[in-house]
Amino acid sequence: MSKSLQAIRGMNDILPEQTPLWRYFEGTVARLLDNYGYKQIRMPIVEFTELFKRSIGEVTDIVEKEMYTFEDRNGDSLTLRPEGTAACVRAVLEHGITGGGQVQKLWYIGPMFRHERPQKGRYRQFHQIGLEVFNLDGPDIDAELIIMTWRLWGELGIRDAVKLELNSLGTSEARGRYREALVEYLSAHHDKLDEDSQRRLKTNPLRVLDTKNADTQAVLVDAPKMADYLDDESRAHFEGLKARLDAVGIPYVLNPKLVRGLDYYSKTVFEWVTDKLGAQGTVCAGGRYDGLVEQMGGKPTPGVGFAMGIERLVLMLETLEQIPEEISRQVDVYLCAFGEEAELAGLALAERVRDQLPNLRLQVNAGAGSFKSQFKKADKSGALYALILGDDEMAQQVVGFKPLRGQGEQQSIAWDALAAHLATCVVQG
Repeated sequence: MSKSLQAIRGMNDILPEQTPLWRYFEGTVARLLDNYGYKQIRMPIVEFTELFKRSIGEVTDIVEKEMYTFEDRNGDSLTLRPEGTAACVRAVLEHGITGGGQVQKLWYIGPMFRHERPQKGRYRQFHQIGLEVFNLDGPDIDAELIIMTWRLWGELGIRDAVKLELNSLGTSEARGRYREALVEYLSAHHDKLDEDSQRRLKTNPLRVLDTKNADTQAVLVDAPKMADYLDDESRAHFEGLKARLDAVGIPYVLNPKLVRGLDYYSKTVFEWVTDKLGAQGTVCAGGRYDGLVEQMGGKPTPGVGFAMGIERLVLMLETLEQIPEEISRQVDVYLCAFGEEAELAGLALAERVRDQLPNLRLQVNAGAGSFKSQFKKADKSGALYALILGDDEMAQQVVGFKPLRGQGEQQSIAWDALAAHLATCVVQG
């Protein structure tokens, strides 16, 4: 027997019963970003490998171990994008839309790919909504990104389940001085570090700070602190950010070990974390990357952004039972018609109702069937009401109107009055 076909491990189907919640989440975010003046950009999911080596850093875990990289027929090395910022920077540089100091406030949505060990909340194909702002260098725009996410958590009903962690990495010069001091300290305690941290000490020492190993965490207690190496500019920027968050009333925790996993960050870094999802606690993260555009061949251009994981946030909505009632109901009204004449009249009636009520979710029965079978399908659809068209209704030019989810007797509604009646009942229902 041949092996059955199945999805690649860590790359999951999103089934019809799951997509309504995804669409609700994505729509809520899109409306929020529209309201704050952000514009959507769409980039390819495949880029030249060199893009990510130059932006993320060749000695990061992502580039060294996690990217899906292959050669195409031209012999070019291509990579499925592991994150969105580098691709967005490439796009704005290629099309010149940040030249001359033009401010761009952009967002994108789509799949990312990393060859990690799959577990709940972490997949090899995962989906993100990302946001990038170019040519604004003050703490006010950093604060706006955080304030937007705070508002989003409120709209989704999960604000009490997330916590904001903040840190500043300073300028590249300040971070370089801190890196030297950290390497000197950790090298003196080399034998006490776990194997992974010993490797990172040679390649990306700041990543040692976010280790989960208890023994290494104990070593880090007395390690140098980034805050002691900040330059005056970065310190003033960070104080300005905190002042704005305080003014709005957004609580936060300072986390000196927060460094993020990518080389391009500078000054502000932040994460929204939760304890509701087990090991996968970060649901949204980002920061400032003022040197990245220049690093990728452009003129010096300040930048800041974040990305949020859709899988994890959808899982949070499910875990906390913050799913609006209308999400679980995909049909408002189900039309049952019996006999060919009634089916033809039902199609015409349904289209007239849709003309008048374009937001009504009206499903017309397909495949004919007995009275019992059609009503069974109407009930299974989750509709609030069933419409009935049979010989008697056809003769009187009325439609039977039957509540399916509550009290109320079946009644007859004239065809020309149906849309007005549904508008009232569905809204009230």
